[in-house]
Amino acid sequence: MDDEQVLKSIEQLVEEERRLREAAASGELPHADNRRLEAVEVRLDQCWDLLRQRRGKRHAGADPDTAHVRDPGTVEHYQQ
Repeated sequence: MDDEQVLKSIEQLVEEERRLREAAASGELPHADNRRLEAVEVRLDQCWDLLRQRRGKRHAGADPDTAHVRDPGTVEHYQQ
C-alpha cells in the first residue's frame, strides 16, 4: 500500500468514524455499530502508524514499501 492508498483509507475511516460518533451522540448507535466504531478507531491508528513508518523510512533513505501494518496491541499502547 503506497502513501496515497493509506491516506485514502484514512479519509474513508475518518468519515465512518464521524458518522458512527454522531449516531452514538444521538443515542442511535446499535451495539454492533459500537463494536464497529472500536474497530474503526484501531484501524485508523494502524493506518496512521503505517504512514509514519513509510515517511520515516523514506526520510532515512530506506524503502518505504518495507513498512508493515502493526498489530492492534502495538499501535494501541503507544505513549503519546
